[in-house]
Amino acid sequence: MKKLVMLSSVLVLLVVMVACGEDASTATNDGDTNDGGSGNGVLTMGTSADYEPFQFIDLENNNEIIGFDVDLARHIAAELGYELEIVDMNFNSLITALRSGRVDMVLAGMTPTSERLEVVDFSDIYHFGRNVLLTFDDALINSLEDLNGIILGAQSGSIQADAAVELQESGIDVELREMDRMPDLVQQLLSRRIDAIVIEEMVTAVYLENNENFVLIDILEQNDKGSAVALPQGSELTEQINEIIAKMQENGELEALAIKWFQ
Repeated sequence: MKKLVMLSSVLVLLVVMVACGEDASTATNDGDTNDGGSGNGVLTMGTSADYEPFQFIDLENNNEIIGFDVDLARHIAAELGYELEIVDMNFNSLITALRSGRVDMVLAGMTPTSERLEVVDFSDIYHFGRNVLLTFDDALINSLEDLNGIILGAQSGSIQADAAVELQESGIDVELREMDRMPDLVQQLLSRRIDAIVIEEMVTAVYLENNENFVLIDILEQNDKGSAVALPQGSELTEQINEIIAKMQENGELEALAIKWFQ
C-alpha cells in the first residue's frame, strides 16, 4: 500500500514538472518576437572599431564604441525590439564570425562584393563612398603612373586592398602591404615604411586634421561601391532591415546621421 502511495506521488510530481516546463517554454517563445537575433532580446553587431567616423573607440568616454555605423545599428536594433551588443574584432575576421553565429550582423563600412555575396547576404546600401589615397604632401603623385614603384598600404580583407590589387593587375608596379588595423597603417605611413594608404574618403578626415603634412589624392578609378549590413544567408532580418533603411532614407534620419558623423 505504501509503495502505491509513493508511486502515485511520483507520477503527480512528474505531471506537474512537465506542465511547468511547457509553460516556461511557451513563455520564452512568446517573448521572442523577432527571428534572427542571438536570443534573450539581444542583437549582436560585429565590427572593427578602428574606422572613424564609421566605428571607433571613444577614449574620452570609457572606451565606448561609437560612430555612424553604431548609431545605425542601435536604430535598427530598437526598431526590431532588441538591445544591441557590439563585438569588436579585426575586419578580416568579421565574415567568419558572422557565418559561425558569433554575431548576428556586421556593420563595418563593408561592401557587398561578389566574393562576400557567395557566403553571406547583404542589406541594401546605406552609404556610398569613394576610395582615395592618403599620403604626404611631398609625394608628387598626380596620376596613376606616378604610383609605379611605391608601397601602398590597405586594411586586410577590405575593398581598398582589392583596389590595390586591381592596380597591380592593370600594370601599375605597386607593392601592397596589408595590416589588420587602420591606426597601424597610419603609423607605417608616418614612419615612411609605406608611401600611401588606399582608404575610404570619409575616414581620412581625422588623419588630415591631426597630421598637417598629410594630403588626400583622388586619382583612383571608381566603381559604384557602398556600405551595407552583412547578414547570414537566408536571414529573416534582411528584409526587415531593408525596410528600416528605406524608411530612414525617406524621413531624413539617414541623412541626419551622415551630417552628424561626416560633416
